Amino acid sequence: MAFSLPLMGQESTGGGYEENLDETYPVEAVGESVMDVNDSLAFIPAFDVYCKWDTQNIHAYDFDGTKMTDTVNMVLRHDACDFQHPFRGDITSQFGERGSRHHYGIDIKLYKGDPVKVAFEGVVRIAQYSRTYGNVVVVRHNNGLETLYAHLSARKCKPGDHVEAGDVIGLGGNTGRSTGSHLHFEVRFKGEPIDPNSIIDWELGVLKTDVLELTAENFEYLKQARSKKYYTIRSGDSLSTIARKHGTSVSALCRLNGMSRNSTIYAGRKIRVR
Repeated sequence: MAFSLPLMGQESTGGGYEENLDETYPVEAVGESVMDVNDSLAFIPAFDVYCKWDTQNIHAYDFDGTKMTDTVNMVLRHDACDFQHPFRGDITSQFGERGSRHHYGIDIKLYKGDPVKVAFEGVVRIAQYSRTYGNVVVVRHNNGLETLYAHLSARKCKPGDHVEAGDVIGLGGNTGRSTGSHLHFEVRFKGEPIDPNSIIDWELGVLKTDVLELTAENFEYLKQARSKKYYTIRSGDSLSTIARKHGTSVSALCRLNGMSRNSTIYAGRKIRVR
């Protein structure tokens, strides 16, 4: 690793949970300052795009991808060595709707201790522990993207570390909100998740394109994800009382949740009401 940049934590403008983008738990930040701030700004990838370098908050940007009006052309690689597959394993959960939440990345099966590699060259922005992501690393890349690696058993880098594509940044694990060892991998632009399947061919372990054309269409899914509303069923609730409480109908509840009027509901279960 060639150099380290200073920690420059800023006040968070948002939160983050692996599935609902709400990180409301305290985190333990790791890293050290070894360079002058003014000198180091020249080495921060895509600083002209982000205008921010926050090494404390995972979700630190105030950006709405659905409101993009222009096309952003991002050169993902110039030659073959500019991309490395994070880990060659079976995909166990895809990007998209998962139960009552949207899953903002993909899950790759691995075993504790398996080496996890960074996808592109860049600089480590986050290397810390959070209750949701467990041991997590976020890397800002020269191409303008950020990638996130969660549930690691160990971190092998710190904020400010320069990494080349293929460098090991952590070891596979099962930390945080996780039910079995796996790598939760996300691709983001200014904090907004992008479907990794639009960029990476997971079977072949290669990029699908050398240049990513990013538009508001890439974030269209967020409109639906943000419009959804869920209610946690309480003891004594019925479909009728829930429908009245939320200004909807029993038929609408059944349609949204794939159930019938005669379905049994249980306290503690989440039901979609919008």
